[in-house]
Amino acid sequence: MSRNGSLEVICGSMFSGKSEELIRRVRRAIIAKLKVQVFKPIIDNRFGIEHVVSHNNVKITALPVDHPYDIFDCLEDGVQVVAIDEVQFFSKEIIQVCDALADKGIRVIAAGLDLDFRGEPFGPMPDLLAKAEIVDKLRAICVVCGQDACRSQRIINGKAADYNSPLILVGDSKEGYEARCRACFELPNKSGSCLSAEELPLCFFGAEQ
Repeated sequence: MSRNGSLEVICGSMFSGKSEELIRRVRRAIIAKLKVQVFKPIIDNRFGIEHVVSHNNVKITALPVDHPYDIFDCLEDGVQVVAIDEVQFFSKEIIQVCDALADKGIRVIAAGLDLDFRGEPFGPMPDLLAKAEIVDKLRAICVVCGQDACRSQRIINGKAADYNSPLILVGDSKEGYEARCRACFELPNKSGSCLSAEELPLCFFGAEQ
């Protein structure tokens, strides 16, 4: 029986349970006796090179690759499910790879941060989210106010990281990153044309003219 390929994307901030959800789906596929392969970017060596590990220490074996096209070289015959963790760290070619795998009839499960530490779309994630048949956005808990969190707050020397600090600093120690909601998220020295709430026209809030 032929299977329709598909792309599923699991996204959210740090500490939202993305890797845990990817692992859960992979284990269900294995129980269903499907042939599964798991990949991760080689840059992500926080918990070991050859595993995907959730924050509650649940782990599965994964093959680290440097370039998205390396996935094609490592693909085994008859694979039915391909899972890719920390997909935001890959170059834009990962979009073509996921498309090609899904077009081939493979179920692709990709998990990653949708926003970087600046609160801006992260790498290939916008395209993957747009192309996916299934999207799940998970939320963490804001460590400041306890509300749902959708941002990853980078902390350097006990303070919110500057907007101009390097984009990629692999690591997720609680001293380095925190889950924050929109209201509690801080980003010093961000410049641009974004309007603050005070600068918005009164009519935006329904005020009488």
